[in-house]
Amino acid sequence: MKSKELMTTNPVVISPETPVSAIAELLAARGISAVPVVDAEGMPQGIVTEGDLIRRLAEHPPGPLTWFLNLFSQSAPLIERFAKAHGKTARDVMTKDLVTVSETETAERIAELMEQNHIRRVLVVKGGRLIGIVSRADLLRAILRGETTPQETHDDHGIQLALVKAMRAQPWVDTYWIYPSIKAGTVTFHGFARNDTMRQGLSIMAREIPGVVAVKDEMTAMPLILRASF
Repeated sequence: MKSKELMTTNPVVISPETPVSAIAELLAARGISAVPVVDAEGMPQGIVTEGDLIRRLAEHPPGPLTWFLNLFSQSAPLIERFAKAHGKTARDVMTKDLVTVSETETAERIAELMEQNHIRRVLVVKGGRLIGIVSRADLLRAILRGETTPQETHDDHGIQLALVKAMRAQPWVDTYWIYPSIKAGTVTFHGFARNDTMRQGLSIMAREIPGVVAVKDEMTAMPLILRASF
């Protein structure tokens, strides 16, 4: 699924000169947790999140040793924190390091970007202009849609081929010692299981194959002599 299918189009935006008080009211009134900041041409300049505004409440007056400790700190982060705590407009408090994607970016890549950058949303741009936002909630809805979409069912032979392929793709599966058989959509695992975690993983793997109606575990514990060979 692509970002253009996931994104919220025509998102609420603000200008860099929007007062902080108005931003807080906007977030509360719309029930949203962030709002992009764009210039007159629709080019994203930053984003103001609930976290940016909450920092204003969390800012404490400097203690007696703060001036001394600050001598050993980088000045840029201190200036940025001060601006967020005392700024009057969106320009002052917004987060400027934006993560943006094109309208053809995949859901998997967007999820990676969110995880890598510890963020909850990415901006979708086209020609440099903001056209939408993809949030974590949008990704979750995509997952749910995928799980509830009817899938093509396979016959037993198709299930066998798909399952063996899935097993070979996972390094934790002892494909040499495990043998699945399929009858009327029921998968039965035979052979030796290293541990209960592997049993559980194989069961989950099999149930993801379209056409599987049940999974049986007839594996036995792997003999010590086989474990020693790994």
